[in-house]
Amino acid sequence: MLALAATAGCAGPGGGFGAVAGGALRISEVVGSGDPTRRASTRLVLEGLDSGDRDRARSHYLRAIQIDPTNPYAYLVLASDEIQWGDVDRGMQSLNQAVLLLQAEAVLSPRVEPHILGLRGRARLRAEGDGPVAVNVAHQKDGASLLEQARRLAPEVWGDGWLVAAELR
Repeated sequence: MLALAATAGCAGPGGGFGAVAGGALRISEVVGSGDPTRRASTRLVLEGLDSGDRDRARSHYLRAIQIDPTNPYAYLVLASDEIQWGDVDRGMQSLNQAVLLLQAEAVLSPRVEPHILGLRGRARLRAEGDGPVAVNVAHQKDGASLLEQARRLAPEVWGDGWLVAAELR
């Protein structure tokens, strides 16, 4: 519930959803932040994003978490990978961990929120199937609503409803 509450503050001034100033966060922007352990962990995340191979990328993300289990960006990227490849439960666990760590470090910014909303929306759609036959129509509508919010906040990233490595890089 705490993680869901964190995404409720995505509305801009006046409660409307407008594009996030500065665009959605990219991992390359934070690679130089933190102590040497965090920087090494985040460099591994970038290497994973650059790898072009899902198994190699996932290995980099998991190694980044081993090096720094408090790196929220490693969990965010891992969540994206897991949700994209259909491991929705594990992806949501990774996403929730990322949100908790971002909150703990007081870096849960409007630039991260499109990713959180979009990944939650994509996970809900994946959980019910992306095809036209939905097991739970309300769940589908909720997933589509979250993706629409992400699109409004970061159309350059979420315009197609997916988060790919180059958009996180």
